[in-house]
Amino acid sequence: MQIGPYRIDPPVVLAPMAGVTDKPFRLLCKRLGAGLAVSEMTASDPRLWQTRKSLKRMDHEGEPEPVSVQIAGYDPAMLAEAARFNVANGAQIVDINMGCPAKKVCNVWSGSALLQDEPLVARIVKAVVDAVDVPVTLKIRTGWDRQHKNALRIARIAEDNGIAALAVHGRTRADKYQGVAEYETIAAVKAAARIPVLANGDVTTPQQARHVLQVTGADAVMIGRGAQGRPWIFREIAHYLATGEQLPEPSPADVCAILSGHLEHLYAFYGEQAGVRIARKHLGWYAKDRPENAAFRDVVNRAENAHEQLRLTRHYFDALHSAWSLAA
Repeated sequence: MQIGPYRIDPPVVLAPMAGVTDKPFRLLCKRLGAGLAVSEMTASDPRLWQTRKSLKRMDHEGEPEPVSVQIAGYDPAMLAEAARFNVANGAQIVDINMGCPAKKVCNVWSGSALLQDEPLVARIVKAVVDAVDVPVTLKIRTGWDRQHKNALRIARIAEDNGIAALAVHGRTRADKYQGVAEYETIAAVKAAARIPVLANGDVTTPQQARHVLQVTGADAVMIGRGAQGRPWIFREIAHYLATGEQLPEPSPADVCAILSGHLEHLYAFYGEQAGVRIARKHLGWYAKDRPENAAFRDVVNRAENAHEQLRLTRHYFDALHSAWSLAA
């Protein structure tokens, strides 16, 4: 898949997720096979750009190309300025958020709330595209609710105003993350569009990724929650799409090595205190499919420093690996 001058290979993309796709997680997913990793959304309000959180979100030093940064807001001029600011700080692709269903985002007329105002969508897209010399992409849902699905019209507006690629989550804003994603709307968008289309929603296995690509005709799959606690899903999908063969599940020792590196990067990036706190949600995701999950989370969440958190994590996965080796 081509986005402007950038070839996205493999066509397996990490979705932007607030509080999740920070620099340590993006780097990990890229190392484990993601063809592109989109940053968590950054605010368009310039008053927020110098906060500690925003500065961390805009840190792209050492990040492999292309660097894709998502911006969120409702005012075309502010979004245009945010695009320019982020490009000056290293963004090589700017993504506009019109897909987030969170109430605090929609209540300020941002994210998927914008799908209700098609003229405003057109003004925002045009303003951002005109503001920067890098490709601009757009992430949307199929509509505001099931009675108001307008992804096809939004896609036409996006294409007419210079959007380089469009990601579509197969749910409406009203659906949030409930039920199952539907791909018929994504297929209709792809059939009508001349720009690359990314299919998003419920891609959690290599087989599902291939199915979604087949039924939608999309140029790539975008993975969000399916990567939480399973960042190796990108290499699994890429291998399966290329060969039709399924990679073996990583052993507990493999998972421990990946997770330990992730934790160490979190401590280095955020500092020990914040890194330990932020790591807890990732630890829960890594262990979510394991029978001892509740006990593990209870123990690890009590760790107050990096050394103890790492020690408990390694001890847990060493025990899992011993049991795994005996069963193998």
